[in-house]
Amino acid sequence: MREDVESLDIRDVTANWVNAIVLQAQIDDRIKALADLAHTPLFFGRLNYLHAPGASLAEGAEGEQFYIGRRHVHDAGGDPMVIDWRAPVSQPFYRASKKDPQDIGLRRRFGYTGGELTAYEDEHLSDPAEASAVSKLLQQEIERPRVGPMRDIVATIQPEQDEIVRSGLGGSVCVQGGPGTGKTAVGLHRVAYLLYAHRDRLARTGTLVIGPNRSFLHYIEQVLPALGELEVKQATVDDLVARPGVAEVRAVDGAATAVVKGDARMAEVLRRAVRSHVTPPTEPLMVVRGSRRWRVPAYELAEIVEELQNRDIRYGAAHDALPQRIAHTVLVRMEQAGEAPDDRVQDAVARTPAVKAVVKQAWPPVDPAKLVLRLLAEPEFLAEHAAGILDEDEQRLLLWPKPFRSVKSAKWSPADLVLIDEASDLVERTHSLGHVVLDEAQDLSPMQYRAVGRRCTTGSATVLGDLAQGTTPWATRSWAEALGHLGKPEAVLEELTAGFRVPREVIAYASLLLPQISPGLAPVSSVRETPGSLEVRAVAAEELTGAVVAACRAALAHEGSIGLIAADERIGGLGEALVADGLPYLAPGEETTAESRLTLVPASLAKGLEYDYVVLDEPGAIVAGEPDERTGLRRLYVCLTRAVSGLTALHAEALPGALV
Repeated sequence: MREDVESLDIRDVTANWVNAIVLQAQIDDRIKALADLAHTPLFFGRLNYLHAPGASLAEGAEGEQFYIGRRHVHDAGGDPMVIDWRAPVSQPFYRASKKDPQDIGLRRRFGYTGGELTAYEDEHLSDPAEASAVSKLLQQEIERPRVGPMRDIVATIQPEQDEIVRSGLGGSVCVQGGPGTGKTAVGLHRVAYLLYAHRDRLARTGTLVIGPNRSFLHYIEQVLPALGELEVKQATVDDLVARPGVAEVRAVDGAATAVVKGDARMAEVLRRAVRSHVTPPTEPLMVVRGSRRWRVPAYELAEIVEELQNRDIRYGAAHDALPQRIAHTVLVRMEQAGEAPDDRVQDAVARTPAVKAVVKQAWPPVDPAKLVLRLLAEPEFLAEHAAGILDEDEQRLLLWPKPFRSVKSAKWSPADLVLIDEASDLVERTHSLGHVVLDEAQDLSPMQYRAVGRRCTTGSATVLGDLAQGTTPWATRSWAEALGHLGKPEAVLEELTAGFRVPREVIAYASLLLPQISPGLAPVSSVRETPGSLEVRAVAAEELTGAVVAACRAALAHEGSIGLIAADERIGGLGEALVADGLPYLAPGEETTAESRLTLVPASLAKGLEYDYVVLDEPGAIVAGEPDERTGLRRLYVCLTRAVSGLTALHAEALPGALV
């Protein structure tokens, strides 16, 4: 298929050089999408239908078989050899069962080792004599050691996951999933499915995956290309609201200040501040055209301004509409005087100095960054627009101790840029995408949700998260509240409770924290039984670092990736100890290889990552590193659940009470 595309000659089929460039770019993208991936087979399953799909069962149509793979593959004659996993005919591979065979006589799974076919396994779903059994190949694929970036789960998608993946583009979906339930993979595969089912529409409107940090995005960046999707953009919330060259992040807010800046009430403060620039005209307008003068009294100008205010359209759109509305009023007077002006005359009137002066006085331009600068630097300006919304203590938290004089000199925080983004949308509407996937959503503030929601006002969203893993002071308390801030209150809430990554012994231990960190949340039920996967050991304080290094060396004797997770303040010392003991290590986001499998992970960056074996250093220090105990215990819950095969936790301090 790739050679066929490479051999295309477009010299005689393009009308001009522009068409030739566009067509060549499309061909290059197609060649790139058809690239062979090392150790990635073209197919992983087969379905034998009892009757041809779409044929009436009464017709006695013969059965048909299909190979299922990551992408469509056809032979030289154009006949399909492998069916894309997203095609309707592939759906029974994921959902058919002994109870509901869906006209499938045989489902075959293929097993691979390093890209080589090594096994296969058959299920005769329509044969009542064959007992239902757990697929060993499926279990082996789920438990396969993790080296390198996150891989797709296209061969192991479970029925409850497939329902979410294949839900329609029109509606938004929120997925609550505990550690190891596959929510991130489900979100990414949903993007791939939507691009397959609605390619033309999403090609026009765009898709975006939003993650919590760059390390996480680097970890997941290979999943969609492996499924043949190369055009999906990835970003963090900070990337979305960035103002390069205008407002640079050079500061970090304290927790209390960040909570106020992230509060949804700030949206109303900003709206008031923007609208405060509107001033009804108090002087009449005089427009001179040739020998004639046309007068519009102040009260009529004020009525035009008031009408635009009542329409509640974007500030910038109203600023652009105001001169045309004033010019139209002048044209009415011209017509009443017997003249016959046309649209060109109206445009000319709108551009006259007199009209421009009225617009500048009544509806002046607003610079979003300068507006936020005033709110954070001028107590009187903030008090005027926050009255009845924020109390005096909250207003004091917002104000800079030493005001900055300009946007460029200001030391902006990440939360400040979210405020500027909100103000920018009040002035000019933010461009909306067709679909947005928001991962680790539980950590967003209400204002961050609003920033993401602005990017999908006319599209849909897939929201992924776990309330128990919220580790910011402003973490989401309920999905209903979060979806309201996102502007998608009608989104369907789905819950994944079956765990496929974390061993049962490990997730049960971590779940002891749930009553304290997220009361009422159902614990994950892991399908993986790995006896001996958990070790919690107390050591003397002076021996802790040595014991941690020794545990890392022991873990490296196993196959797969190793993660050493510790409180941020302990990372420097542990790094030195590893190097001194001859154990080189990677930082989060750096790709593991067969030769370099140990990653040193600060607890603050562990979310969303996974390792075959995890060594956890001093759980108490992880808890103590957060502003409050609840947030600290949530951070610890995240760290405890990063292991795929085994967890070793070493401590010199006392463990949190729930874990004793």
